[in-house]
Amino acid sequence: MAMRINVMKRAVQALNGTIGRWKSSAASAAATSSPDGLNFAISAEQLEYQELAKKFAEEKIIPKAAEYDKTGEYPWDLIKEAWSLGLMNTHIPADCGGMDLGILDAVIVTEELAYGCTGVQTAIEANSLGQMPVILAGSEAQKQKYLGRMIEEPMMCAYGVTEPIAGSDVAGIATRAVKKGDEYVLNGSKMWITNGGHANWYFVLARTDDNPHKCPTKAKEFTGFIVEREWEGVEPGRKEWNMGQRASDTRGITFTDVRIPKENVLTGQGAGFKIAMGAFDKTRPPVAAGAVGLAKRAMDEATKYSMERDAFGQKICNFQAVGFMLAEMAIGVEASRLLTHRSAWEIDQGRRNTYFASIAKAYAADVANKTATDAVQIFGGNGFNSDYPAEKLMRDAKIYQIYEGTAQIQRVIVSREMLSKAKERWG
Repeated sequence: MAMRINVMKRAVQALNGTIGRWKSSAASAAATSSPDGLNFAISAEQLEYQELAKKFAEEKIIPKAAEYDKTGEYPWDLIKEAWSLGLMNTHIPADCGGMDLGILDAVIVTEELAYGCTGVQTAIEANSLGQMPVILAGSEAQKQKYLGRMIEEPMMCAYGVTEPIAGSDVAGIATRAVKKGDEYVLNGSKMWITNGGHANWYFVLARTDDNPHKCPTKAKEFTGFIVEREWEGVEPGRKEWNMGQRASDTRGITFTDVRIPKENVLTGQGAGFKIAMGAFDKTRPPVAAGAVGLAKRAMDEATKYSMERDAFGQKICNFQAVGFMLAEMAIGVEASRLLTHRSAWEIDQGRRNTYFASIAKAYAADVANKTATDAVQIFGGNGFNSDYPAEKLMRDAKIYQIYEGTAQIQRVIVSREMLSKAKERWG
């Protein structure tokens, strides 16, 4: 842990010319809470993470983002540099060699990286989704083996739950693992797996109950596994050419008679669904932060353009119609950031944040889409042209209303949580 923190410390010094005091994540989280009550300030250490990520986005990501969008090439050079600076894998526990940072810390970093390019940011942040089931439910041996290796060198992992016929309906997945002696034999396929073609290992959710009618609940039908890419029978498909976020690698993965040792079962048979869903409480706040970063970039690009573009004898920012659009952008960015920080802060306090995480993810995703669309409108004809940044932002934004739970699923969760609290209160 000390080595990785020193790397970040030197990086901040080099990029920023300052050295701060580095404390544990617990002290960092405590600094965000005032003993006198509500406090919107982030800590000195978090400001340094933020500045490091901001410099990296401005100096490294933005100059290359358009080219990665055109080619679809995986941004290994940026990923390796982000890893060397300590800007990825921030959740890995200290006893595995990681920095053990909180979710609020990750949210602060993620917003800045997403400002540069959400495709690059998604490739980096998807590691956290793949790791989270192991962080939450892995044995000590599993954590040391699979999280520890990600500290030793730049390496990717992936979260394998979605299938061609099962997206939001997780209970509809068909991939099956059959227990045979001390092993499970896995067959099936996953789809839309981020980092799928570059992952060293996958978290895979599969059916394991031979007689689901005897299961006490549907959730008990599923088990979580750690599956290594190099095992026989693991076959990533072609890279999907998506509407946006093209620097991110998305593929289908096929599993044919893959033999999984019992040591790679997370917690035990039947625990997989709870593990898979539990990961989202910690990973949805950073996804919301990515949407905030994109919205902030769209707002900034639209604002700069409106201050340069002349029409009817004046800068278009002086027209009320444009000014109001910019004001709506600012309102959305500020509100979605506050919601995102609240959702991250709640889980860092050890409290269940499902309600806040879904609100943040839903709202920030909608704001990102509206802000990017309005940015295209302010750019006018130029906004429809790929030589300008607005059209890429609009394409990149759409996925925030789809992945890690659609906009509609977030509202299902929020309404369910609301009604549960209402029934407790009013019966």
